[in-house]
Amino acid sequence: MPAKTKKTSESAAELAENFVFGFHAVTEALKQQRGNKLFLWEDGKGEKFEQLKELARESAVPVKWVPKQKLETMSDHGVHQGMVLAITPYEYLSLDELLAQTEKKDPFYLILDNLEDPHNFGSILRTADASGVDGVIIPKHRAVGITPIVVKTSTGAVEHVPIARVTNLSQAVKQLKEAGFWVFGTGMSGTNYQKWQAKGAIALIIGNEGKGMSAGLVKEVDELLTIPMVGHVQSLNASVAAGLLMYEAFRQRNDVTQ
Repeated sequence: MPAKTKKTSESAAELAENFVFGFHAVTEALKQQRGNKLFLWEDGKGEKFEQLKELARESAVPVKWVPKQKLETMSDHGVHQGMVLAITPYEYLSLDELLAQTEKKDPFYLILDNLEDPHNFGSILRTADASGVDGVIIPKHRAVGITPIVVKTSTGAVEHVPIARVTNLSQAVKQLKEAGFWVFGTGMSGTNYQKWQAKGAIALIIGNEGKGMSAGLVKEVDELLTIPMVGHVQSLNASVAAGLLMYEAFRQRNDVTQ
């Protein structure tokens, strides 16, 4: 019985990863030609539904009008807004592929060290897209990947930020260094992030929500950065910390005055 339950659970998880939901996530997936079939609430009306119908028509994606209960099931009771899209599975890049396709001379990559919360991942992707990050690197194991919640939280940014998935983050860091990158980590002690020299080819590591950066990666970084703070809770949410750092890099790399 336990084996059967596990198999059923895994099948459900695989099925869930083949759907995205919510207006922005569905719109971006359709624009990127990743849609297979669009499911709309049978009582849905309004401009957003009409826009999705038109996008589906342009992409030759069939549309099916269904009861709300079916949408609840496909979205795993997420905030679907009456729209769910069956998609082709997300295709991750290898690190070599990410490096090869990056057009900028001095790229800015983000490395997520075993991030577990899909809402954090989605929020980070949304900020990464807005702040000009050229790619995100995640581990294959013990970390969240591209799920419907990630896609929804990113409001479709997942379709625009290249994501590489690697077996070993330490090896990936060494490869980046060999390619001329300066690699920065994050922690409770280190250089004030406002004094960070963020120009050139750089990679920034954001640690796990609870444990921070793994000890192995701490040994590999060129410099640790910290965000000064006061108060009783001496830590920030991973997506908030990542956002502050990404925008500091954006400010420096685009010569934005404070």
